[in-house]
Amino acid sequence: MCTNHDYFMQLAADEASKNNKTNEGGPFGACIVKEGELVVVAHNLVLATNDPTAHAEVSAIRAACAKLGTHDLSGCTLYTSCYPCPMCLSATIWANIKVVYYGNLAADADAIGFRDDFIYDFIEGQAVDTTVLQLSPLGRDKTIVAFNEFANKQDKTIY
Repeated sequence: MCTNHDYFMQLAADEASKNNKTNEGGPFGACIVKEGELVVVAHNLVLATNDPTAHAEVSAIRAACAKLGTHDLSGCTLYTSCYPCPMCLSATIWANIKVVYYGNLAADADAIGFRDDFIYDFIEGQAVDTTVLQLSPLGRDKTIVAFNEFANKQDKTIY
């Protein structure tokens, strides 16, 4: 069983560099490890898949879940070439990954044109810029019906 953090971070870094050659997305790589064993290595696939959510971390989480046959990656560790963006942080938390090692800083990503700061500002309520996103409540009387049905369900699964 391998527990070498440098080894796994190098895998993420190599995957990021590899993606500079394939141009499938930005220079981002990640890997997921469980109990010291490599589960998956992935990179950013935004351009290759025309999917803006296909960041390295999300791609790794999707692949690890498929490989392990679960939506719960408890006990896994994520190694990523850069501090995760807000979406990737959220996906990591939803996947129950409790430990993340990252290489580059958000400021490093900003320096090469990848800006996450406006998203963080939006989440923190510091930016109410409707050119970024307009959020408006609508139709709760219709949508709450399914929530109420779920609340009353005896065989529900919370994740």
